[in-house]
Amino acid sequence: MKVLDLRCANGHGFEGWFGSEDDFLSQNGRSLIECPLCADRVITRLPSAPRLNLSNAKASGAAAGANSGSGPGSSASGAEGPGSAVPAVPAQPQAADGQAELQALWIRAVRQALANTEDVGERFAEEARRIHYGESDVRGIRGVASAEEREALHDEGIEVMSLPMPAALKGPIQ
Repeated sequence: MKVLDLRCANGHGFEGWFGSEDDFLSQNGRSLIECPLCADRVITRLPSAPRLNLSNAKASGAAAGANSGSGPGSSASGAEGPGSAVPAVPAQPQAADGQAELQALWIRAVRQALANTEDVGERFAEEARRIHYGESDVRGIRGVASAEEREALHDEGIEVMSLPMPAALKGPIQ
């Protein structure tokens, strides 16, 4: 199993799990991979540090260090050489502008909207009008509306907000 660091054209970073490099290339070439935040399908692979299992290397390095009489100047926290620990390299550095925090807040807002609204699907414009004109109970709704339908609702004084919903969040919320 390969875990790859990915990024969409809008700069959202996320992780993808694939059986092999070929699986990733095949799926990406057929636009089957999409950003979980914005549903963009233009995905690039980011460079990532390899995952190394160093449990045996640490054990043999500790034994070698004990046998070689390491002096007070040696360190296992980043010194180079046999048996030394490899410094942790984050798979994706945190953006200075807090992009990770913004992504987390956005996902929380989307989940809040999903939990507290009724999905009326393609009937969104019709149902929004019924609520506005008192023909239906007042409640939060969500659904699909074209740009023309949104503009017509706005012209009638019905405020609506577009909120892109990634396909991954449209199903059951985990």
